[in-house]
Amino acid sequence: MSNGNWLELMTNQAQLGKVLETNQYTQKYGLTLSEDEAQLIVSERKNTLKEQKRVEFGEGILPRLIYEFCDSYYITQDNYAETMVRLQEIFFLYKNEMEDEMTDTELIHFMKEQFETVCYGDLDYLEGTCLEVFAQAVRSGYRGYRRTEGRGEYGRFDEVQRWDAQLYMEALKDLQ
Repeated sequence: MSNGNWLELMTNQAQLGKVLETNQYTQKYGLTLSEDEAQLIVSERKNTLKEQKRVEFGEGILPRLIYEFCDSYYITQDNYAETMVRLQEIFFLYKNEMEDEMTDTELIHFMKEQFETVCYGDLDYLEGTCLEVFAQAVRSGYRGYRRTEGRGEYGRFDEVQRWDAQLYMEALKDLQ
């Protein structure tokens, strides 16, 4: 076994252990990962890092994504592992797209807020719309997210008019 393979094996085992440790916290939300699911997520991490030409040191981003998203209204036991795979793919893609301007914490907060509110759990909308629009702003020099750690920022750039309760009631009155 070469040194590179040994190091990779140790890193994967450490990642697997950290991911499985999250079960102690996430079980209160009805979410747990089996060893096979955790192994799948860790191996997808390796593929994603390679694809995005990124390197991770230390604990990695996956446990932080799990802790941030485990209380989501849109993540169930049935879609938990698959969602975590997609979230880590989206995270690394947009770390690159935003040219590493946002910290991991800022990006994770931004992703979670949009996932819960604007996207209603739709990962495609999170990736293809919310994060794409925001990444354009960041690449153009926007830095206002720094004072909020990525929270409450998307409304400044959202191009879609949203329905609210008052607008809905007005529309109902107009129909009568």
